[in-house]
Amino acid sequence: MNIEKLIPGSTFPTIQVQDTKGKTVPLVAANATDHWTMVVVYRGQHCPVCSKYLTALQEMRTQFEDINIDIVAVSADSVDQLNKKLDDVSVAFPVYAGLSMEHMKQLGLYVSEPTSDAETDHAFPEPGLFVINSDNKLQVLEIANSPFVRPDLKMLVSGLGYTRKNDYPIRGTKSI
Repeated sequence: MNIEKLIPGSTFPTIQVQDTKGKTVPLVAANATDHWTMVVVYRGQHCPVCSKYLTALQEMRTQFEDINIDIVAVSADSVDQLNKKLDDVSVAFPVYAGLSMEHMKQLGLYVSEPTSDAETDHAFPEPGLFVINSDNKLQVLEIANSPFVRPDLKMLVSGLGYTRKNDYPIRGTKSI
């Protein structure tokens, strides 16, 4: 499988996913001009490391809100699997289901097959994090191939706060 590479500064793709009721919604909704969106891709219901990361995001949610960054999370799970995850993880930000293989390809995510039926019943994305600015441009991204490789949230909120306050430019815009 070839991995497509998103370039920082490029327009974030339009992706439709499902909410907890199965309604189709945009992954990134239009924002007020001063708000950005942080999309956190998690592996799915089966992943305990993802549960810890989503909980840590919830604990820091107000710090992200203070710098006008909205959080959304998404996986390739079904709506039923999403709702089971939310029975175990309580968050106050939107969490979506239905990330398709095409979406995963568009985002340049690494994809894994389940190691057993006990894990899950479908291929799933490894973690990814995308910060989309108010111009719908990709400001920051992190893509991992393993559940334990994720951005440190304290460093991330600090860096994003600095970026917002100082109009720090989008970095890494050259692809080789």
